[in-house]
Amino acid sequence: MKQTLKKALPFLGLGFAAVTDRAIPNSTQQPEADGPYFFYFLLILAAAYLLAFLCSFFFQGLEEKLAHKAPFLAGAALLVAAINLAISKFALLPVLFFPCLDRVFGVFAADRALLLRCILASGKLLIIGFLIGGGLGFLTGVLIGFSKKASYWISPIMKFVGPIPPTSWSPLVLSLFTTAYAASVFMVALAVWFPVTLMTSSGIQNVGNSYFEVASTLGAGKFHKICHVAIPAAMPSIFLGIFYATCSAFVTLVTAELLGADAGLGWYLNWEKSMMMYANVYAGLILIAVICTLAITLVFKLKDHVLVWQRGVIKW
Repeated sequence: MKQTLKKALPFLGLGFAAVTDRAIPNSTQQPEADGPYFFYFLLILAAAYLLAFLCSFFFQGLEEKLAHKAPFLAGAALLVAAINLAISKFALLPVLFFPCLDRVFGVFAADRALLLRCILASGKLLIIGFLIGGGLGFLTGVLIGFSKKASYWISPIMKFVGPIPPTSWSPLVLSLFTTAYAASVFMVALAVWFPVTLMTSSGIQNVGNSYFEVASTLGAGKFHKICHVAIPAAMPSIFLGIFYATCSAFVTLVTAELLGADAGLGWYLNWEKSMMMYANVYAGLILIAVICTLAITLVFKLKDHVLVWQRGVIKW
């Protein structure tokens, strides 16, 4: 009974947010929204949590997870309610830069076609850049980690070029590449290349020599030791590099899409900011946050699947 009441706490937070939103009118200083979109958002959240709440009675793992997360979710709902009161209801902050939440969530309905096109454009750019940068970073990391000669020549270049923010290369890449899109892909790939290279090489260099000696005793060649000893032993570090690379790629995305792009979430943010449409800016930021969180969560799910023995060591 106590655990059931604990799981129900988010309903109280969402209920408070919904009641205050409908009972208190928006400030007259706030431009009128097309509809109560923040209230609709709360209803969607309540419906989603109700489904999880009902399923928790049949799945013990889900029940424990909800009971653990319930106080935080309730607090988050109260925080959102407080933000709604401060911005939408009482206009305590400048209304030009802090539009009411009804207008922010209304953007998802009004601009849904454009936002979908931007998500697809950004996704394509991120995937291409990630595959190129991640692939080259993995190969470079293996080369540096396994070959002292390669490390001698490549490591200084990596240490010099890698720490430079990828966005700093924007004036140069526009001259080097024939199209702005290729320049954007290069910047994302560079943002991914350095952390993957660094963590892959570090992981391989930290593998104990005893593993290679045993493999040599059993007749393993250099290629076999790379594929079946070095890389598997370095997988925890490689996944950590992929995590850093994912974060770096999303940071670089906004600047990369300034280089002549006509779609994308970064382009959308900068375009709406130049038009002083801050409701659209906040909607774009919410989308980027959600997509980045989902991407990192996917990386950690893959890590837990591949590295079963390290499940829960690094949590997200």
